[in-house]
Amino acid sequence: MEASPSPQQPNTKPTTKRSLMASLMDAATTTLGRSSSFKEDTYHLSSLKPAEAKALQDFKSLLSSHPSDKPLSMWGIPLTQLDSTDERADVVLLKFLRARDFNVRDGHQMLTKCAAWRAEFGADSVVDEELGFKELEGVVAYMHGWDRAGHPVCYNAYGVFKDKGMYERVFGDGDKMERFLRWRVQVMERGVKMLQFRPGGINSIIQVTDLKDMPKRELRSASKQILNLFQDNYPEMVARKVFVNVPWYFSVFYAMISPFLTERTKSKFVIAREGNVAEILYKYIRPEFVPVQYGGLSRPGDLENGPPKPASEFTIKGAEKVFLEIDGIEAGATITWDLVVGGWDLEYGAEYVPLSEQSYTLSVEKPRKIPATADEPIHNSFTARETGKMVLSIDNSASRKRKVAAYRYFVRKPSM
Repeated sequence: MEASPSPQQPNTKPTTKRSLMASLMDAATTTLGRSSSFKEDTYHLSSLKPAEAKALQDFKSLLSSHPSDKPLSMWGIPLTQLDSTDERADVVLLKFLRARDFNVRDGHQMLTKCAAWRAEFGADSVVDEELGFKELEGVVAYMHGWDRAGHPVCYNAYGVFKDKGMYERVFGDGDKMERFLRWRVQVMERGVKMLQFRPGGINSIIQVTDLKDMPKRELRSASKQILNLFQDNYPEMVARKVFVNVPWYFSVFYAMISPFLTERTKSKFVIAREGNVAEILYKYIRPEFVPVQYGGLSRPGDLENGPPKPASEFTIKGAEKVFLEIDGIEAGATITWDLVVGGWDLEYGAEYVPLSEQSYTLSVEKPRKIPATADEPIHNSFTARETGKMVLSIDNSASRKRKVAAYRYFVRKPSM
């Protein structure tokens, strides 16, 4: 049983006119796209430069003088009573050194301050606490799936706080703010627990931040505190930062400040404007792991029952019509399919074509316009009365824009 895309293109394509602002935005996006080449440290000692290897050894020597009755550990990994066979400590220490440009004194100061903060904050036990933010779970900050390289992905979206009632319930006073910060650290700790802390392993997460409807002024204090907490206490824990639904002025602003940022910092940033989110996310995350609101196939709860069925990815060019044909469907079988197109704004339909030439083609879903604002994938089922094939049509003829897409299907054979 196979499904294959069959494109149809008209002979002519419309001409394209671009505004200055659109060109600036594309330039900024392209710049970020090129610079999103961050390669996470392997943490293999053999890959360190001589000066870096020496800094690590000096760091270990400095930690060896730590009082034996007060052992120092981080994320359950001993850092002062070192076991030469435990490579996890090297990963942790290198993170702090990298964050301070391999300055041993600065790295040691950062680590000891972090340890003190974790003890005072109770960071090791925060994961198990009930903080009363059920309404924020899976909405504001949450771990969901993995990227193509195996990094856990954390999504952040603060648009819900444009509602003043919600804002007051969460940030209404100092105590509420502290509880929210504790909850946000809890989410981060969940992500850290998914890391391997071993050379060549998965040692950092991916952050996806949705800027849509984010009330910048109201969240300024919370954002600053979260940023400071993470910078001071979770060094080199983020391999890539993807900003989605970015307003136009952010792109232009980035284009202006880009020359003043270090290459290492820029290499972690990726930007996706509204309407371009799925295309950017698909570069790093498979569609079956991307949440539906960002142009993926993953609905809440989908990952609770094990790995999802992989999706097939394809691209629809501007002014192109694509047919997906799923062959070999037996009489009595039920086929269920999911389909999503980044940015939609096209026409979709489905029909069933019986194998017998004497039978009629059945319209399963009449062609209809799918708006750009659609935030759910197509999900439908059909039980065949006779052997044939399902044909899904995706008509992008009215658009000049290239779009990424993904689909998957399940066939339940007839019961005997």
